[in-house]
Amino acid sequence: MAKTVFNRYEKKYIIPESIYAEFIRRLSEKMTQDKYGLHTICNIYYDTPDYLLIRRSMEHHTYKEKLRLRSYGIPDKNSVVFLEIKKKYRRIVNKRRVSMTLSSAYKYTGEKHDIKQESGNLILDEINFFLNRYNLRKSMYIAYDRIAFFGNDDSDFRVTIDTNIRYRMENMELEKGDYGTKLLPDGYYLMECKFLGAAPLWFSQLLADMKLYTTSFSKYGNIYKKINGQFDFEKMMTNYKNNWEKGACEQYVG
Repeated sequence: MAKTVFNRYEKKYIIPESIYAEFIRRLSEKMTQDKYGLHTICNIYYDTPDYLLIRRSMEHHTYKEKLRLRSYGIPDKNSVVFLEIKKKYRRIVNKRRVSMTLSSAYKYTGEKHDIKQESGNLILDEINFFLNRYNLRKSMYIAYDRIAFFGNDDSDFRVTIDTNIRYRMENMELEKGDYGTKLLPDGYYLMECKFLGAAPLWFSQLLADMKLYTTSFSKYGNIYKKINGQFDFEKMMTNYKNNWEKGACEQYVG
């Protein structure tokens, strides 16, 4: 049975092309790529008409929450998709999701609030409350290509690497393809490590050797900034480089 509840730390890093191959080589000594290989993840994010949820998130509140509809690959109306509610309190990320067909998901997240009733499924009831509280609607389509790794000694330790992050604000239905405008210039990868307590010591050493330090990076948030003329990638990378030089690192190792 697929896991439907996740509680973990999540840390993000930007990897430039110049060190990517060596990073993957060393990572592969301790981790195994999952069976899906390079695959595409497609998402619809939901928000209020004035983008209240993402604006709150960018204000660095202690508590953050978001809702998205996710598919693996381009679905059709009968494909199974996942409706996910994601919350972050301080450094802990909690993700809860339910599966349904794409057709059912569209009906469920549509404007007819009378279909969002108590279901007896605690996760779905939580999503019900979230949808009704904010009167959410489709706000953004985001897709990216991902490879994922799990630890050889600890399968709960995972690393994902995303490329070709792209978005669109129209035709946001998942079945309409995974095209969109790129967020980042070519030659950069977004890595995320996910762990329950602490990342392994060898991983911290790898990050230090490669001069990779944590950065705050929200796909949805940075796309929102970009469409509003506020996303400065060069400035972000300059700040990131300064962290490399200062050794400003927060790795959560054990």
